[in-house]
Amino acid sequence: MKINSLKLKNFRNYELLSLDLNPATNIFYGDNAQGKTNILESIYLCGTSKSHRGTKDKDMILFGQEESHIEAVVDKRGMVYRIDMHLKKNKPKGIAINHIPIKKASEIFGILNVVFFSPEDLNIIKNGPSERRRFVDVELSQISRVYLNNLSKYHRIVNQRNRLLKDIYYNDSLKETLDIWDMQLADYGNKIIEERKEFIKRVNEIISLIHKRITGERENIEVIYEPNTGSESFEEVLRRYRERDLKMMSTSSGPHRDDICFKVNGIDIRRFGSQGQQRTAALSLKLSEIELMKQITKDKPVLLLDDVLSELDKHRQNYLLDSIDDIQTLITCTGVEEFVNHRFSINKIFYVHKGKVVKEN
Repeated sequence: MKINSLKLKNFRNYELLSLDLNPATNIFYGDNAQGKTNILESIYLCGTSKSHRGTKDKDMILFGQEESHIEAVVDKRGMVYRIDMHLKKNKPKGIAINHIPIKKASEIFGILNVVFFSPEDLNIIKNGPSERRRFVDVELSQISRVYLNNLSKYHRIVNQRNRLLKDIYYNDSLKETLDIWDMQLADYGNKIIEERKEFIKRVNEIISLIHKRITGERENIEVIYEPNTGSESFEEVLRRYRERDLKMMSTSSGPHRDDICFKVNGIDIRRFGSQGQQRTAALSLKLSEIELMKQITKDKPVLLLDDVLSELDKHRQNYLLDSIDDIQTLITCTGVEEFVNHRFSINKIFYVHKGKVVKEN
């Protein structure tokens, strides 16, 4: 899988931009706050329909404009797809695949598979559970339409149940309708739990070897799925905490509160690991994401590296660069010295300055 070309109009700080990308390594360098990350963000949008920053559509439109347009031409195993995305200030985004509009943004998943790696990802181990859940959800949504559908329906039911819990506070007679929502919530929740269990199992099969190589065989890593429901069935947990949910007017249990534990040599590094251990585990996790996507989709994802190398020591830089030589990669950085020193193969270099991109030899 590779991106042949990318065009932006009124996106972030780009009034107009047209890029032809190399199928191997593309480096975008320049000072900070010039627009390098915005290019990677537009590609991530084409793969997942959302910003990796969690930004609203209207905030990605160039100041003073009403809408923005992104066009990406993707080659997927010999099939060419043109993804058109229109971001609008006061309306839902419009998306078309090969000029045919799609009804749901979720239909875009699976056409362009991307792995995004930023300095913030190095903190995924020590930060809160929501970031670790997001990692699992984004990865699973790209490789499983079934999971994406179940997750979407689950979150919709959680929101509807929460509204009902608030209404019951003022109208107790509505309590009898809660069973219907709980039954649906448990149905989709159980499916999500099972898919997450299988996903973590497959991650463990890959991450262990990668982590040993990075640490010179000194560390063993294990990823443990921690469902919020514990060993109980979701149905039992919903019944047990119903009164609490009614008092709090919110759904307090379920997959939307799951977490993932990372143990290195038996120690929970979320709480007791050094910063170096946490960053190494995060690097192992992202490299596992690439390998898992290759195995399941039978294709290589596009890798987006947003100024990550400056956050890694020389050993981890070398390991990362050695691991990505067979997939299309877009890298942002402030300079190209680290790639030259590593003798890393550079296929295209772009200089970025104040929303202008110039190709260099």
